[in-house]
Amino acid sequence: MIPHSKIILDEEDIAVVARVLRSGHLAQGDYVLSLEEKAASFIEADHAAAVSSGTAALHLSLLALGIGEGSEVIIPSYVCTALMNAVQYVRATPVLADIDPDTYNIDVDCIKHAITDRTRAIIVPHMFGLPADIEPIISLGIPVIEDCAQSIGARLGGKYAGSFGTLSIFSFYATKMLGAGEGGMVASNDPRLIETIRDLRDYDEKETYVVRYNYKMTDIMAALCESRIKKLPSFIHRRKEIAKTYDVGLSDLKLGIPLVPERREHVYYRYNIELENPIRFMDEMHKRDIHCRRPVFKPIHRYLQLPGFPNTDDAWEKAVSIPIYPALKQEEAYFIINTITSIL
Repeated sequence: MIPHSKIILDEEDIAVVARVLRSGHLAQGDYVLSLEEKAASFIEADHAAAVSSGTAALHLSLLALGIGEGSEVIIPSYVCTALMNAVQYVRATPVLADIDPDTYNIDVDCIKHAITDRTRAIIVPHMFGLPADIEPIISLGIPVIEDCAQSIGARLGGKYAGSFGTLSIFSFYATKMLGAGEGGMVASNDPRLIETIRDLRDYDEKETYVVRYNYKMTDIMAALCESRIKKLPSFIHRRKEIAKTYDVGLSDLKLGIPLVPERREHVYYRYNIELENPIRFMDEMHKRDIHCRRPVFKPIHRYLQLPGFPNTDDAWEKAVSIPIYPALKQEEAYFIINTITSIL
């Protein structure tokens, strides 16, 4: 079976975790501080705070911006439910926007139509490793949280995704770009916001009381993340190689493959194709030992039974994510191409 996602840990990854275990200090400590410095440097942000997950990063980002009951936060519908969960955690109202059908990213015009006098933030995921059209969104003058859970290392006009917004969040979950098991990060050029997040992630030994959280990252996870972040450029290079192989090998099939606009550097967290009958296609691929998936399990507006998101509906009904990860061998990529060609 060729899985949809796969992670391979090398001896360096294992050794650095063993080093932490032997040190006897497993909780948040020096390794977390080191990871924060290296992650901020990598994406060219001034400050970063490590947390326990990408969802925790979203939750604390909203709190740091003072968002709560009565506030509205604009998010795309074509995304996992973590964004809506975080908005609900702070008792704000999620307001959904449709996507650009060419890129699967949130549509700027739809954002403009969704803005009200209660809009306090916009969460902009860079979907599947392709940067969103972030600059016009920033120009709206509303705080922007960049969701880089799928796009660490991607660039727009030479700048890293995560270096544009008021805050940016990252996920280090097992199937994400770093593939480090779990963990998350918040980055910003505003030191006050990051200090607020550092205060809120840990509830103990505080001079004053407010509701705080147990969102700390362990030194075990930080050490593994730091080991993996050094390899990220090579991971991205391999993902681009596989994507190029797919581009060439599938070109005659005239599949609906999302565009990569000028000035945007795609890191190919996912490689998506569009088909008229994706369920049947995925079943046929599985019979041939290749695991494919919907890139988004279910759009948020479908959970809420809301109408009016035609581009999201179209993407959800047609898009299929085929295997792409650094450990995928070239002969496996060719086998996937030949199998898709045979089925279609």
